[in-house]
Amino acid sequence: MTLPRSLLLACLLPGLALAQQLQASGPAESAAARPALAPFVATYRVLDKGRQLGNATMQLVNLDGGRWRIDLGMQGSGLMRMTGLKMQQSTLFDSDGQGYRPLGQSTVRRMLLSNRTSTGVYDWASRSARWSGDVKPSRRGPVALRDGDLSGVLIDLALIRDAAPGKTLHYRFVEGGRARDHTYVVAPETEGIEVDGLSYEAMRVSREDGNDQTVVWVASGVPTPIRILQRENGGDATDLRLVEYKEAMQ
Repeated sequence: MTLPRSLLLACLLPGLALAQQLQASGPAESAAARPALAPFVATYRVLDKGRQLGNATMQLVNLDGGRWRIDLGMQGSGLMRMTGLKMQQSTLFDSDGQGYRPLGQSTVRRMLLSNRTSTGVYDWASRSARWSGDVKPSRRGPVALRDGDLSGVLIDLALIRDAAPGKTLHYRFVEGGRARDHTYVVAPETEGIEVDGLSYEAMRVSREDGNDQTVVWVASGVPTPIRILQRENGGDATDLRLVEYKEAMQ
């Protein structure tokens, strides 16, 4: 999900895919060693260049037949609340217990008098993805799909699953009419990080893109990123900080 930085979205997140140079084509761990998906609800505080922008909620829901839905919502606070800033994105996907496969995505963005909606369909029968709604003609697709392709929020889930100290991780990001290869590097050592008064021993995962950088911190046993920081030209830009998370009963 790639939205304007001030709406911080789906870019929320960078991603990873497992592989070290030698094992770039396959995971080093067994599937049994990976954390299983489990429903959760997480709340984030959202900042932009150090200023409070709003709050975000991420929710993972278990559906029938091996299907899941992950929802990401954001609402402005303070002065930004007066602008009507609000975003909601839902992604439908299936999982065989190892990989995640996007099936569909809907996004609604509101600010002032603007109300934009878009829908994406990942058709694995034809192995192509298309987008409709408030989308530029050049971004409607089709985009050819490959095994392992992920959307932005699914990369976040894969990050939780795959990150391990010292790994170099690769994913193919497919969203909004674009396909891009993303490479992330996990620091060799964990580090202590405090977010909103809570302390974690976390892995630092980073991706470079020209003068921009995305840094994500994840911790064992936590089903969602602890912090997601986007840096531009050496300075902090969008910053999501975990406030709380809990398992969701279904």
